[in-house]
Amino acid sequence: MASSLRSLLLLLASLWLGGCSGLLFYPEPGLPITPERAGLEYRDIELRAADGTRLHAWWLPAKAGVKIKGTVLHLHGNGGNLAWHLGGVHWLPEQGYQVLMLDYRGYGLSAGKPRLPDVYQDIDAAFVWLDQASQVQGTPLFVLGQSLGGALAVHYLAQHPERLSTLQTVALDGVPASYRDVAQHALSTSWLTWPLQVPLSWLVPDGDSAIHSVEQLEGVPLLIYHSIDDTIVPLSNGQRLYQAARPPRAFQATRGPHVQTFAEPAWRQSLLAFFSAPQAFVERQAPTIESATESPQ
Repeated sequence: MASSLRSLLLLLASLWLGGCSGLLFYPEPGLPITPERAGLEYRDIELRAADGTRLHAWWLPAKAGVKIKGTVLHLHGNGGNLAWHLGGVHWLPEQGYQVLMLDYRGYGLSAGKPRLPDVYQDIDAAFVWLDQASQVQGTPLFVLGQSLGGALAVHYLAQHPERLSTLQTVALDGVPASYRDVAQHALSTSWLTWPLQVPLSWLVPDGDSAIHSVEQLEGVPLLIYHSIDDTIVPLSNGQRLYQAARPPRAFQATRGPHVQTFAEPAWRQSLLAFFSAPQAFVERQAPTIESATESPQ
């Protein structure tokens, strides 16, 4: 009981002192593995945010001998660091896609401390690097945002509409529609915090949440993945984002744990189909929950 009380007091202190950032970001310093462990060629990239913060990223080139089909900017979720999220994209270089994986400030080998709105400078630094990299020029550019990374991408792109015209597509996977609602859901899962879920969740600022910005992603094809089985960010989040977004967009319900979508070969093929012919993909996809139990065409 004493341990539970201490945990509750720590949670309260985090919410009171850290606000939104205290709940959103759970960085892990260092890198336990590199893409070499997965047999991938890679390069360490150093970026600089506008405020001077040094950032670390991985560049995964397309597999040697494979025709380059495009460049993917990958924005990962709120826990761990690049090493924890390699599973989301390690399969793309073999398919002809080069990938820039970004660690936000405070994650992995990146300096600084993650907080809003500072992390948007990190995303901007990644785009600036992509603007200047010779190997990116002339290739279609895609954004893949998973969990928190997708929410950050939506808000950033809404604030930088000039970036939308440079993108071929945006794909979101397991993205929270509302930071406040997801915080309330997390608090509701424990008997200790259940009675306090409304007052505590309302300490979380919600203005940057994706639900308020997704309709501004006008003109770029949008694909939203969300798992029926997601216990961290419930399915309703993906459904709400789809309903709020403007065409062209598609919703694909999946199965499995939070942001483990691309562990399943069928959903990898789905994303590849979206990348290769986005307009055709969104026109034929129906936003039905039932489609989660079916393999994509």
